Amino acid sequence: MKKILALVAVVALVAFAAPAFAANPFMDVPMNHWAYDAVGQLASRGVVSGYPDGSYKGNQPMTRYEMASLVARSLAVVDMEKASKQDVEMLKKLVVEFKDELDALGVKVDKLDGRVAVLEENLGGWKFWGEFRFDAKFADQANGLYTGSDVDFNLNRYRIWMSKKVDDKVKFTARLGNAAGNVAWQRYWIDVALPWDVNMMAGNWAYDWEDDDGLYADNDAWFTDRALVGFYFSKPFSMGEFAMYVTHDENNLAGVENYEYAARVKFNFNENFWLSGNYLMGDLHENSVDVSVWWAAFGFNFNDDWALKGAYFKEDLDDLISEKPAAWKAILDVKQEALGFTSLWLEYVDFDEGFFTLTAGPWDDYGPVAFEVGDVYYMGVWDNVLFVRLNQKWNDQWSTFQRYFAGDARYVGGEDTKNWTIGVKYYYTPALSFELAYDKIENSGTMPGNDDNVIRLRTRVTF
Repeated sequence: MKKILALVAVVALVAFAAPAFAANPFMDVPMNHWAYDAVGQLASRGVVSGYPDGSYKGNQPMTRYEMASLVARSLAVVDMEKASKQDVEMLKKLVVEFKDELDALGVKVDKLDGRVAVLEENLGGWKFWGEFRFDAKFADQANGLYTGSDVDFNLNRYRIWMSKKVDDKVKFTARLGNAAGNVAWQRYWIDVALPWDVNMMAGNWAYDWEDDDGLYADNDAWFTDRALVGFYFSKPFSMGEFAMYVTHDENNLAGVENYEYAARVKFNFNENFWLSGNYLMGDLHENSVDVSVWWAAFGFNFNDDWALKGAYFKEDLDDLISEKPAAWKAILDVKQEALGFTSLWLEYVDFDEGFFTLTAGPWDDYGPVAFEVGDVYYMGVWDNVLFVRLNQKWNDQWSTFQRYFAGDARYVGGEDTKNWTIGVKYYYTPALSFELAYDKIENSGTMPGNDDNVIRLRTRVTF
């Protein structure tokens, strides 16, 4: 029988504690009490076990202490392959009924509530969720920056996620979605709980260390937020977490074998200050040359609503260029609760010549402002970048936003890139939203006259 073996501490407390009992815990539960039928039904369906020997003596009177012990033990060994939503609701009702006795046993009811939430999440063993996204774009130019024609209806995202908790140590996750217009398996991996509190992912998984550090608020990260095939290991420690991975690709853009290695450590010194160090290397360029990048990032929270963040990046491009280009960014992140009427994301970036990023254009949320070269985005066309994003949440249904991008051209003959957006978002239901936005780009990639604008209506459903 496949069982979830959680709350070991709860079982130990139930079995061995010498508790200070609540008022009259040894009083028999009347034989006509609904709890007998509830536990009896759960036991008959094999959802829970009764006494430690696996039996349930439903025809014998039980004290409230014994019933509370059974409830706590049952929650620790629920068989989710057999449990239904009604079974979990019954367990919740039992917890409420015997709260005082559970407290007397030293079993914290709030922890049991958390356990019940986990049970609800894993009902039936499988969990499904997903996303649907449809864009209607009305651009100024056909074959311009935004669309292939002046009008474009684009179903650009449909994803079905699924996961199954195989046992107490193994979980399987997969994603089915659109790939080049076809439905395909895009993610599939297992999470394995190893000894010494180490977690391993194996398969086709995605990671995003820059998002974990809160280093971007627009389209994408610079180097992470990628799907890879290989092994990923992580281990928490008292002040933070260590992570590393190794991947292998036989079909990279150069058509040759490619290995990629990376490691990261993050220190949370206290609730206000953190530091992270990150390094990755591999055949990351289309010419299949060794490329490596390291970066250090920090964050300081002045309070719950004001934060200062930053990062310094350094690249080694092997024989592509002799220099080792660098970049740094500074971010002021202010929540709406601080200013009252709007949130504020203020980001300044300085680039060396030759600096590039691996993922999609960092500020290409609505249209391409970056300069793409092969499989990388060349940021070195700009000396520096200023990016501002404002969001105003008016209520649970309505919000508005504005964004502004300015990139100073590095080279003679180039023109400064400008991009600005205004939009409104409406939640028809908590799962269904409509977003209407106007976006305008001038001199995309610093190329003079590379301009366009668009009106975009986005329909999105999450479930």
